[in-house]
Amino acid sequence: MGEVNASNPDVGCEGLTKLGHKSLEESKVTWYIAGPAILAATFLFSIGFITVAFVGRLGSTELAAVSMVQNVIEGFAFGVMLGLGSALETLCGQAVGAGQFNMLGIYTQRSWIVSCITAMVLSPLYVFTSPILKLFRQSDDISKMAGKYSIWVIPQLFAYAINFPLLKFFQSQSKIMVITVISGITLMVHALLCWVFVTKLNYGLAGAAAAGSISWWIINLAQIIYLISGFFPEAWTGFSLLAFHSLFAFVKLSLASAIMLCLDLWYYTIVILLVGHLHNPEVAVDAISICMNFELWPVIVALGFNTAVSVRVSNELGANQPKAARFSVVVNLTTSAVLGIFFMVTIIIARNDFPKLFTTDTKVIKETSRLWALLSLTMLLNSIQPVLSGVAVGAGWQVMVAFISLGCYYLLGLPIGVLLGFKFNLGVKGFWLGMVVGSLLQTVILTLIIFRANWGREASRADERIRTWGGMTGYREGSGS
Repeated sequence: MGEVNASNPDVGCEGLTKLGHKSLEESKVTWYIAGPAILAATFLFSIGFITVAFVGRLGSTELAAVSMVQNVIEGFAFGVMLGLGSALETLCGQAVGAGQFNMLGIYTQRSWIVSCITAMVLSPLYVFTSPILKLFRQSDDISKMAGKYSIWVIPQLFAYAINFPLLKFFQSQSKIMVITVISGITLMVHALLCWVFVTKLNYGLAGAAAAGSISWWIINLAQIIYLISGFFPEAWTGFSLLAFHSLFAFVKLSLASAIMLCLDLWYYTIVILLVGHLHNPEVAVDAISICMNFELWPVIVALGFNTAVSVRVSNELGANQPKAARFSVVVNLTTSAVLGIFFMVTIIIARNDFPKLFTTDTKVIKETSRLWALLSLTMLLNSIQPVLSGVAVGAGWQVMVAFISLGCYYLLGLPIGVLLGFKFNLGVKGFWLGMVVGSLLQTVILTLIIFRANWGREASRADERIRTWGGMTGYREGSGS
């Protein structure tokens, strides 16, 4: 090839031109999905962000209590519910690629059944938040206040059970713009509700919880109206008893998806609990909670690419186009890495000022600012890792990724964090450093696996998965490319 290009430069130029054109086309498709998904995820994340911002003005104990609930109780439940819904990314995405739209509504209804039952099982965690936190030796003041707040946000738990399967249903068909508009309008409503309930009427934490629950159910109501309004004639034909068929097999795949996601999210929960054992826990919890709120921003952006690459990979594998699936991975990873560098540089520039968005407490500001270097590196890793997870979901590798997360975070990252945090007295910085080590190792391993994968074999597995879950055979015309 080198000799041909040397004698005829036009051949090499033509190849580069084709590659550039192909990359541009894939980038357009990616941004068509990722752009609205990023906005939708940003709006949804900002519901909690705005809640914390309003609560932070009530006092440091109130901020620590709400942060504890959001990162421990709600973080635990959020991970489970979103993980259960993520099974639809594999099933619905590959069914769309294979042209089996009739199965999408059935899959969604099965996921609703599983998710609502799971929400009922998780409800006692909200009811007994106070004694649970005390069991983990959190301060009495924080535990008591967090216990009251968690009971008030139980309606949000059941909102997750309805919302996440719906979201995957829309995403698998690249129908995201309407969801983005709904989320944006609701965010403005939520800000108004927080101002009225928390600031104007002085309802405190109860008002903040009520504002959040109302906002999430507004989103659900609007999405259900969109679902049943006739925009999905093939994918949604109404409720069916078929939703109760093959539930056991569906639960197994859902649990694999939930475990994969939860192992990542629960690590943050454990870190928050461990930080609560440090000296002056209010300041320590506030500092790491502020950093976690910031480091979630690149995650939100990356989740847009997570959605895009999951949809693209599952669609292309379902359509028996393995090379197209692999090329989409490259484009998504490159784009997300560039954005990650932007977030990293932003934190470096604003290293002494970013905590001021959440608090006026000088001790908290000083403690939080000390974490800027680790936070900036985390920003980069969190821009890449969700995209790798999206590839895994699109290909149906949830179980394998769960074992990788277990080893990287819990067998390596967590022990390092505990050792540095307690033994070497590095406090919050030590715990965060352990988290960075685990995240870096996971990113490297997933990258190697993805680029060494046999995508033709993955396309064959997608074919088998579609037939196993109710799709029809004989639908393909072309061979894999």
